Amino acid sequence: MKFVVIGCGSIGERHIRNLNSLSAGEILAYDADPNRLNLIKEKYNVEIIENLENALDQKPDAVLVCTPPTLHISIAMKAVKHGAHLFIEKPISNNLQGVDKLLEVAQKKKLSILVGYNLRFNESIQLIKKMINDGIIENVLSANAEFGQYLPDWRPQQYYTKSYTARRELGGGIILDGSHEIDYISWFLGDVKEVFCYADKISKLKVNVEDTAEILLKFKNNVTANIHLDFIQRVYSRNCKIIGEKGTIIWDYPNDLVRIYTENKKKWKTISMKMNKENMYIDEMRHFIDCIYGKTKPLVDGETGKRVLEVALAAKKSSETGNVIKL
Repeated sequence: MKFVVIGCGSIGERHIRNLNSLSAGEILAYDADPNRLNLIKEKYNVEIIENLENALDQKPDAVLVCTPPTLHISIAMKAVKHGAHLFIEKPISNNLQGVDKLLEVAQKKKLSILVGYNLRFNESIQLIKKMINDGIIENVLSANAEFGQYLPDWRPQQYYTKSYTARRELGGGIILDGSHEIDYISWFLGDVKEVFCYADKISKLKVNVEDTAEILLKFKNNVTANIHLDFIQRVYSRNCKIIGEKGTIIWDYPNDLVRIYTENKKKWKTISMKMNKENMYIDEMRHFIDCIYGKTKPLVDGETGKRVLEVALAAKKSSETGNVIKL
């Protein structure tokens, strides 16, 4: 099998490393930065291609789109026209232009699209999903989630103002880059019907995007959820709380803990997951390979990626207008 990885920043490099570890097949790499390409060649002994069209002319079985979000759809469309299955890093794009057309072409050609919401492959998140499905806390009534980390600490190898996260023109901002939380909360609770959001740049960081967001979601089942996102707090934070009629589940990602309180036991149970966090990225690539071979369907397909994007864009619109946005 032949893979082309387009975009060899931190996440593109990670996928190259993990595809290598899985002995997935031939890997070719393209990046607009020749220095980055040469580094990738030295570290992983993969073939590098210095022209995007030449990369796609190699007739790859699959293309991994790991560029800034503004380039996702244009590159992905070229890839599906070449008959390649797609892995697209999250978010699927920075706007909805061209998304439906991409999904339509991929469907007609029977090509898989997997969107890179890697937390779906986190063992703790999967455990919480199973608990909810099994009714351990009965009907879910409310949820809240948080993600925060100081942006200059995200990618130490790159000065933070160069990252797409810091730049509106590349599809940055904490709402789009932090949309993992929108994805997994929606996986837990279902489709969103209303969105309200306060978001702004409140720090002294040199960015032209929102660095903080408070997002309130109402789902079609009338459950509500609050999501806090930021790239200003100095200590990494990622957690969620799911409140049910007969119990509560708490996820503490930095400490690899899931805590559950149930009405019948009337005490907390702490489950220590002791995970290697790289495993979720490896499992994500393994899942993508299975999708290519037709062994399974994408856990986060193009339609799901589109729905997450719709919620994220509604949050941005709400923060700009001060209105509740209905989906």
